[in-house]
Order: sequence, then structure tokens, then C-alpha cells
Amino acid sequence: MKLKDLLETNIDQFGEYPFLYFKEKTFTNVQTKEYADELANGLKKLGVEKGDRVMVCMPNCPEVLIAYQGITRTGAIIVPVMFTLHPKELHYIVLNSGAKAVITSSYVLPNVEKSLEGLPVKPELIVADQPTNEKAKNIYDVMVQDDNLYYDDVQPEDTAVILYTSGTTGNPKGVILTHKNLYSNAENSAKHNETERGTTLGVLPLAHVYGLTVSNVLYLTGSSIVVFPNFDVKEVLNAIEKHKVKSFSGVPAMIYALVSYPEADHYDTSSLESIGSGSAPLPVALLYAFEKKFGAKVFEGYGLSEAAPVVTAHRKGIEIKPGSVGIPIPGVEVKIVDENGVEVPCGEVGELIVRGDNVTPGYYQNEEESRKVLKDGWLCTGDMARQDDDGYLYIVDRKKDLIIRGGFNLYPRDVEEIINGHEQVAEAAVVGIPDERMGEEMVACVVKKAGSELTEEELIRFCQDHLAKNKTPRRIVFLDSLPRNGVGKILKTHLRKTAADIVVR
Repeated sequence: MKLKDLLETNIDQFGEYPFLYFKEKTFTNVQTKEYADELANGLKKLGVEKGDRVMVCMPNCPEVLIAYQGITRTGAIIVPVMFTLHPKELHYIVLNSGAKAVITSSYVLPNVEKSLEGLPVKPELIVADQPTNEKAKNIYDVMVQDDNLYYDDVQPEDTAVILYTSGTTGNPKGVILTHKNLYSNAENSAKHNETERGTTLGVLPLAHVYGLTVSNVLYLTGSSIVVFPNFDVKEVLNAIEKHKVKSFSGVPAMIYALVSYPEADHYDTSSLESIGSGSAPLPVALLYAFEKKFGAKVFEGYGLSEAAPVVTAHRKGIEIKPGSVGIPIPGVEVKIVDENGVEVPCGEVGELIVRGDNVTPGYYQNEEESRKVLKDGWLCTGDMARQDDDGYLYIVDRKKDLIIRGGFNLYPRDVEEIINGHEQVAEAAVVGIPDERMGEEMVACVVKKAGSELTEEELIRFCQDHLAKNKTPRRIVFLDSLPRNGVGKILKTHLRKTAADIVVR
């Protein structure tokens, strides 16, 4: 039950086969293991030991999967990080994790270098796609062919991954995921979905827990994957046709892009039987539109980083209930409880709590936040939900005003702090409004200081200077005041409606 075992077992069970396709390159499962072993040796020679953290920050490519397998072989901990983050955000993660090394690409390297400024001890820099120089080593130059150097003393309860996820207040939190958490979730996801061997698409970011788990399932099913550095509708459709893809996992924004692509009928997608959807609510109208256009089922599911991540899902052989996120996968228990932790009757709304081998032991170096979400062996998700008589789960609302845009979690507080720092802003509140293409869009509702002539374009540029692109509000709505209740709390429910009305108008 260790991540290393995924590749070992895969080779023993299925033999050598083309495992990974990327542009013009093909890697077999055996080649992937050889590179991973050699990288583990190289990392050991660089001083990486069991328990050390190694950050991986680059677009999807073969070297991401090689890095993950190489890191876990040393007993070190993988820190997957989205390459789109701002240098200030990267700086906090490197500092908080104490990363011993950073594996990245030339595209991300300038931001990574900025993020290391001011650190007392800088991690070793390794890049996947440029020659070794005085600043960074090439990943293949780091690799060492030495059977005697490599060793493994990792236990299932050891930390495998620290996944940083933005919090509602302040800095991101590092979700600790053990080998047991991730292995059991991949194994139970494969059982639940009765995943068949074949070729699938790697369109989800491998730095995201959803993409990470999908890649882990591949090893168990003996499947192959076509890896994409970014989601490109034309390339995705071409890959479905070329590789006769039966199923893959994505987010609603990707499903919308496929439905909206005018030339989709020019490709043979008849092999496609289903697509998994997660990370954001899927509009029912979009589900029907996809099924009508492609003749394939949409299996919506639910998960969160703290649950490694899959909690519930639809699957073949059971009824699809549009608007629902399916039933719990094997090995995972769910309950809906009230504010006192008492289970509510079937059909009533309460907070969703989760229990199983997939649940995180807590947040890295953050006992206070860990105690808030882990109570009596249950994970308090912060999501409001209900469950019907058949055990299907329905997510009703986000307890903490979470905005999910294109499958990525965005928290208003982080953005509000930046906007409120502008000298011409009196106050601001950020909300999400429904968007057919992205699921939700971020809108900042702003009250300007008296006499200010601040424009929407100026404030968006200000946000772009301090935030990652995907965290920047897409619209700014200027208001005379923000609605509040009797104790002064901003009424975001009212604000969402106001913002939506203005933006649509």
C-alpha cells in the first residue's frame, strides 16, 4: 500500500507496454520505472532523505510522473504545486514545506527563482527541459544508474504527499496525504468504477489531487495515458479518435468546451462511452448537452483534497441522478450532521462528514486547523449536503463561500485582502456567480473611497500584479455600499444576486 508499489505491481501484472504518450514521445511502464529508480538515486546523491520535501511545479509532462515515482522511492515527500501560482504564493509553499529540492520546467523557472528570493537556505533546482547550468540541473543529468544506492523503507502510514490548498483565511494549508490514503483511494476508485484497461486522457493537472489520483488508478488497471500540458479541445478530440478512448476524467469547464466546439463532429468519437466529472458542480443542462452530442454518459462525483480525494461517484450499472454526485465509493463512509454533530434525517440538509482510509491525518505544521476538521475520526468537509433514500449525495452549498472556477478552488478572502489593500478602495467582497462555461466566475463587489476615479481595468491590473491569473476577478462591480445584517456581517447571498444581475445586464 505504498505509491512505489503501484508501478512495481503494474509491471508484474501486465508486463511491458506503452504507458505514456506525450506529443511525439512514448514511454513504456518499464522505462518509467527505470527513470524513476535512477532519479531516486540522483536525489539521494543530492542529499534528499526520507521525510524531506520535494516540490514538483510544472505543466503536465512525462517528467511529472517520473518525478512522483522517483521521489517516493527515496522516502521523500512529494509537494505538487500548480505552475500557475504567483511567485509570492510559491514563496510561501517553499518556505512552509522546507523543500529540499524543486523540480520544474524552463517555462516556470523564472517564477520559481523569484519565489526563492530571501530564503535563508535555497533548495536544489532541477528542470525537465533545459541543459544543466549554474542555476539548475537537468533532471536526466541528475539521474544515476546505481543499484546499490537506491533503497526503500517507506511505510503505508508515512506521508507521501503534502498538497497545498488555499484556505479561507491567510496562507494556504498543506494537506498531509499518506501512502495508505492515496493507494486505498485509487484502489477503491478503480473498484467502484469498474475501470477497464485501455487508453485515457491526462487533461487534469497532475499537480491537482484529482489528476494525481486518476494517474494512480492507471497503474492498477494497466491502462495508458495521453498527457496534455494544457487542455486543448482539438488535441483532445484528435486523441479520442486516434487512441479509441472509451473514458476519461475532467471538470465541467472541459465538458463545456467539448460541447461548444463547432468542429467536434469532424472527429470520430464513437469509442467514447463515458466521462467523469468532478472538482466543481456540473450544471444539469450541460450534462444533457454532452450526452446528446457525444452519446456518452457523464458520471459526476465528489471529493476534496483532505479525502485523497474521491468520496462519491456515479458508475456503470447504477442509475445516474442528474444533480447528484453519486454514491460513496468502497471503503468510504459519509454522514450528514447538524451543527452539533448529530446525524440528520434522510433528505435533510446538513454538513457532510467523511470517514475512511482515505482521510488525511491533518494539515502540515498546523494543529489548530487540523483539530477543526478532524473530529472523532471524521473529516468535517465544510460542505452542506443531503442524501436521498438510495444513498445518493447532493451537494447543496459551500459552507465557506468557496468559489469553484473551471474545477479549481478559489477563496474570496484571499482576493479581498489584496483588493482592500488598494489605496482607493474603501471595502470589497468577492462572490461567485453562475457561469455556463466555467461553472462559476469570480466577481469583486467594491466600494470606492470618496472622490476616487478608480476603473475596473485599473483594479483588475492591480489584482494581476499580486495574484495568480486564475485567482484574479473576471469582473469588478462598483457599489455605493455592501449589504449587511444587523450585526454588520456582509450578506453574500444578496450580493451574489446583485452581482449576477449587474454582470448579466
